[in-house]
Amino acid sequence: MQRFTRFTLCAALALCLASGARTHAQDTPQARAQKASEEWLALVDAGKYSESWEAAAQAFKDAVSRGDWIKQVSGARKPLGRLLSRKLSKSELMKNPPNAPPGDYVGLQYQSSFEHRKSALETVVPLLDHDGKWRVSGYIVRKGP
Repeated sequence: MQRFTRFTLCAALALCLASGARTHAQDTPQARAQKASEEWLALVDAGKYSESWEAAAQAFKDAVSRGDWIKQVSGARKPLGRLLSRKLSKSELMKNPPNAPPGDYVGLQYQSSFEHRKSALETVVPLLDHDGKWRVSGYIVRKGP
């Protein structure tokens, strides 16, 4: 009986440690940037283009007006129809990339499928904003492979 109790305690401890390691791994800059990007993409998916502009990084807002963003994103996304699936295919940390304001960025690429385009590649670039929060600084959707 004592041997069973020891095994149970060891197994429980191993599960706790594994769970803690998973939580820690999910708290990386890339994981935080991905979470912010997916929350932002949900706004775009729902057609909430004005809200997506509002939620974007300051550098994004400085580069494109709300009105121009709404025109650009609706022109790119509405013809695609509703999102069917989206899967992260690449995540890359970037420091001070060329042709962008200095800072910490993450380049995220998603293999996506839409109602009217079965294969698309979405690129989202979150930036660690001045307040320490990750916000989207760039977005493009292209025909997939």
